[in-house]
Amino acid sequence: SHCSFSNIETHLNDQQTTPDNHSNILIVPTVGGPIQQALDNNNELIQLLRKADHAGWTIAGNCTGNFLLAQAGILDHKTATTHWGFETEFKQRYPQINLQADQLITRDENIFCAGGGIAWFDLGLHIIERCVDFETAVQTAKAFVIDYRRDSQLSYSLMRIAKPHQDELVNKIQAMIEQDCTMSLSIDALAMQNNVSQRTLIRRFNNALGVPPNTYLQSVRIERARKMLEESNDNIDTVMNKVGYEDASSFRRLFKKKTGVTPTEYRTRFSRRL
Repeated sequence: SHCSFSNIETHLNDQQTTPDNHSNILIVPTVGGPIQQALDNNNELIQLLRKADHAGWTIAGNCTGNFLLAQAGILDHKTATTHWGFETEFKQRYPQINLQADQLITRDENIFCAGGGIAWFDLGLHIIERCVDFETAVQTAKAFVIDYRRDSQLSYSLMRIAKPHQDELVNKIQAMIEQDCTMSLSIDALAMQNNVSQRTLIRRFNNALGVPPNTYLQSVRIERARKMLEESNDNIDTVMNKVGYEDASSFRRLFKKKTGVTPTEYRTRFSRRL
């Protein structure tokens, strides 16, 4: 779903879309061209987004289309995503938004954001889930052979950390961590097991993934916790224990650092039980 910035208002005007008619969903597609040009040329759309948000519409944006939602101010102090290639510019323009660019889909109250590419399909399924029900979304996904709710799967959420590389040692340790994220990670023990120094092990992780081993383990644990909070009824302490943490305050502090919200807030916002 891609169109040029100059065409957006035309499409909207053709549909005679206003917050006063019977529609109650507004979707902004991926758009191409300089970001500033989009913001300058689409003031009508930005005003419409504000009115729609005030009216309580379900609003969704895909990829760079989320810049228009941000410019309208309707993402302020909310969680959002965009294409990873625009992460830096988005953060610079809108520091008041909790950008989670590693997420395929985000939802905060009535606003959905998709990261781009094939996330457009996932976005549609999430809207079906919100406006109809979960079972209908699942059946739609099956009909179109789409792996629904992949936004909460480890391989997608860690995509930007777990990038492809050729370091067999790092691959081996990644596999160990992802198989059992409750493991107690000792850099010294891992280094000894693999006949390298601690310094070498940390350097190789940093070169391959951009983070040291303990940070990678934290990311895996938090992603597992997020999935459990979305999809299970386990209480927060049970989730904490299942992903390898024992101290509740430390877990909550780390979870908020990684996601921008507390575990309780995350479950309230992102549980699939809409």
